[in-house]
Amino acid sequence: MRKYFTIAFIFLCSQANTQNIIDLNPISITTTRAAQKISETGRSISIIDGKTISKLPIHSLDELLKYSASVEVQQRGPDGAQADIVIRGGTFQQVLVLLDGVKINDPITGHFNAYMPIATSQIERIEILKGPAAAAYGSEAVGGVINIISKTFASFKKEKSIQRNASITTGEYGYLAAAAGIYKTGNKINYSIAANTNNANGQLLRSSNRGYFHTNTFSANAGIPLQHNWTLFLQSSYDSRNFAAQNFYTSFTSDTATEKVNTFFNHLKLKQSTATTTNEIDASYKNSSDHYEYNKTAQANNNKSGAFSVQYLHTKKSTLHFTYNYGISGEYKTITSNDRGNHSNQNAAIFGTAIYKIKQLSINPGLRLVSDKNFGTEILPQANLSYKINNLILKANAGRAIRAADFTERYNNYNKTLVTGGSIGNPDLTAERSWSYEAGADYLLPHFKISSSFFYRNQHNVIDFVTTPYADMPRKTNLSPTGTYALAQNVKKVNTSGIEIDLTYTHNFSLTHSLYVNADATFLHSTSSDAAPSFYIISHAKTLLQQTILYTIKNFGLSLTSIYKERNPQTAPGINAYISKSYWLVNAKAEYRYKIATAFIAINNIGNIQYSDLLGSKMPGSWTTGGLSIAF
Repeated sequence: MRKYFTIAFIFLCSQANTQNIIDLNPISITTTRAAQKISETGRSISIIDGKTISKLPIHSLDELLKYSASVEVQQRGPDGAQADIVIRGGTFQQVLVLLDGVKINDPITGHFNAYMPIATSQIERIEILKGPAAAAYGSEAVGGVINIISKTFASFKKEKSIQRNASITTGEYGYLAAAAGIYKTGNKINYSIAANTNNANGQLLRSSNRGYFHTNTFSANAGIPLQHNWTLFLQSSYDSRNFAAQNFYTSFTSDTATEKVNTFFNHLKLKQSTATTTNEIDASYKNSSDHYEYNKTAQANNNKSGAFSVQYLHTKKSTLHFTYNYGISGEYKTITSNDRGNHSNQNAAIFGTAIYKIKQLSINPGLRLVSDKNFGTEILPQANLSYKINNLILKANAGRAIRAADFTERYNNYNKTLVTGGSIGNPDLTAERSWSYEAGADYLLPHFKISSSFFYRNQHNVIDFVTTPYADMPRKTNLSPTGTYALAQNVKKVNTSGIEIDLTYTHNFSLTHSLYVNADATFLHSTSSDAAPSFYIISHAKTLLQQTILYTIKNFGLSLTSIYKERNPQTAPGINAYISKSYWLVNAKAEYRYKIATAFIAINNIGNIQYSDLLGSKMPGSWTTGGLSIAF
């Protein structure tokens, strides 16, 4: 029946006719921190409208990103349990995740980058910038930037309106999810309050354990107008995740792990806006705790981290053809851990970017001077160019980035009495340094856009965990001579090249009839100076094909997402685990709307394929859910 459902869906999509013009060149703010058309940025950018999230067969933000152009999400578990975000073959620590323009990457480990403390109904849009953006946002923006923009922070709306939503979903394996939210605007205050919860007993894993998860997010935002064109924006959110983590980090039979991660995030923004000038002051604080139990007999790891950041940004539209901004930022990160010890790090930067237009040519230079406790002072330049010839836009960019090791890469398993195997930190790691280059073109028609890019990244001292015998471990104090270890090391040189092709067709045939089709292909090739490639080289996809279809006719809606991934095969015979050379995953969702209510049914993993993104982390087979939502 699932096969026939998919065939019927594709047939319906093929019956569409073209009529109206849809804008495929929206405004982005993520390239230079100033609003400009995507065609003028010289960058590869994808934008996901918040209104489409509820229409897709997804249950969490990491699943949403999994089907986004050129973003590889390596999931360890379903529904936001845990996932690593990879852009253009970089390591997951090389992706900068922002919430309303401020960094939310956790200092404990890059594995927590998909933990985004915002309810889905509060999202205005998500902007995904591929390639380096260190000059504008932060030195570690090597592979790309994901900027989640909330409805309240996007802009202050004076007109009175109120939107309410609620949903409940149930399904196989004890699945139960619920969401509710309210968004109100007016000339005195804008505010949004929302909550999500996803829960399931989960499917069977190894050793008769189940891949259970309980994830909860509560978020409240407000915008309050002040005098002299100033607006105060506030956000406070709490995110908790409790999940089975068996073989998330090891391939040992003794690994029956569970994990709990709690995050508290606060953000204050003061923004002054006039016709030509904006001033922004941001202060944010993120506090996270991680409780990890390897098995019932092992001592649990307890990690607590804090990240406090401040920044000031001034933007000036000097003339019709010239806009510039400059700013200053500072960050202080801490960790308290029985496993990694107690440590801190400081980072400060001065930065600036500009937009200069000469007829059909747009030039976007940028520069960051950054000082970090781990690598000293560095200059990070960036330059983007775009040139428009009728419907054709040519684009090119180049930029430098640098990334210091996180606390896990430096100190993992460093503070324990005895370690018998696993990943070992290395406090002597050197910071990664890279140059990235891109050239490509976009071709725009009224309903159709095709984009293509070729990119190349040259990296030195890439940080990765490398299988290392006990005899070669630099510190043996708490290691067992019979253990199997992966040591965090600097890989001398890694080069990554790739081609991206993105096709988008979008059309509103009438108020109740629309079609959106997006298909992406990414082809990657990485080489390493090491004779035996490290985990970084092994794990990322060589071929990544992603597709999303949304079709609406009157009260009926259908959506389909699929992903094809080809990578290096791996095996772990001890736990009967493997990474297949390739897999093709298909999900579908059907919904019917009547007035303010919508009934829906979704099937994830229609083909019931057995697959893993990371060795040992078994992903679910076919999973059917259904429910009801209201919006008024």
